[in-house]
Parts: sequence; structure tokens; C-alpha cells
Amino acid sequence: MLILWDIDGTLLRGKGLGKVVTERAIAEIFGVQADLTHHYFGGKTDWGSLLEILVPLGVEPERVAESLGIYMVAKARHMTEVIDQYNVRPLPGAMEALTAMRQRPNVAHGIVTGNVQATVPVKLRAAGYDPDWFPIAAYGHESVSRNDLPPLALQRAAALTGRTFAPSEVWVIGDTVSDIECARASGLRVAVVTTGFDSRENLQAAQPDYLVDDLRDLLTVL
Repeated sequence: MLILWDIDGTLLRGKGLGKVVTERAIAEIFGVQADLTHHYFGGKTDWGSLLEILVPLGVEPERVAESLGIYMVAKARHMTEVIDQYNVRPLPGAMEALTAMRQRPNVAHGIVTGNVQATVPVKLRAAGYDPDWFPIAAYGHESVSRNDLPPLALQRAAALTGRTFAPSEVWVIGDTVSDIECARASGLRVAVVTTGFDSRENLQAAQPDYLVDDLRDLLTVL
């Protein structure tokens, strides 16, 4: 079995960290001031969010694409500088569920996240997770659409493990309707937790395989 974990709203919460460092990195790399007070990041990739934020401010999509590498480095630097000011913690039940699942034989773990790659280990370590627990990953600078990320993770899982995982063997675990949609787009199974950005009603309407209030509830069904 392969489990692909979302980060924000699923494993941890950043308490406003993402908006602050995004504003700072945008100002540094693109030279514009973006007020992200009301921007909704849930379920999106960082690349997609940048387009939503910057194109209305006059930044060409081509420039956004060309600048993703330096933007990622700048965002990680800003995050490292301020993360101690935020109460970044694992969400209730998340560390316990992950720890229990990591002890199971023949289960591989990865990350499918809207975050750009360089920020992922910063966030994970701040919440007490070891980035090495997730040797497989697909990131938010690799596509505008989150639906494109699971296939990248599956390719990397095959390269790392030497085996091809059937869709029925792969679980996406997240907290948004977008997590459900990206799993379904690749024919994967999906479980979502209500600790994140989308309401229970919206999550239920999107018909995940499992909907739980605490990730520990998945230990009896996965």
C-alpha cells in the first residue's frame, strides 16, 4: 500500500504562516504588494495560487512560471526566518496515526502537497515530523493543477520501490474537496479529515471513501 499525505490541514496547521511568507516572497521576487488576507489557499498548488494573485496585478503567467525556482528559494528562506513566531503543531491525532501506519509492513509513505518543495521540510520539522518519513513526493511548483500531482508521486514511488502500485493500493489522505478530486482523477482511493479547510458538508458531498474527524479513526479501516 502507498499512502500519499497532504500537509496543511491534514498533518499540521501553520496558523497564518503561509500567507505571511507568501506575501514576503511575492514582494521580493515579483516586486508587488499582495494583500492575501482573503485569499483561499486550501487544496490549491502554490503555482496556481500565484497565478490567481499575480495575474490581476499585471504579472504575466510566463513570468510566474519562469520565476518558480527563485520564488521557492525565497519563500523557504522567509519561512525559516519567521516560523518560530507561529504555533506550528501537528493536528490532533495526526502524529499518532502516522506513527502507527509507519510501523506497518509493506506500506510506503509520500507527500502530495500544494506547497513548493523547499518549504515542505521547514514546515514538517516545525511540527515535529521527520521529512525522511516521506521519501516519495509531488509538490505545488510542479503543476498549476493539483490533479497532476498524484501521477508524479506514483512515478516516483515506482522508481524508488521497484514496483508499480495499483490504484486500489494507493490512498490520498487530505482535508479538502480538491484532495478528493485529485485522487479520483487518477482512480485512487481517498480519505479526508475534517480538521482542515473545507466543511464536513462539502467533504461529504464530494464522496470520499472515508470521512473522519480524527486521523486515528483511519487505523481501523486502512
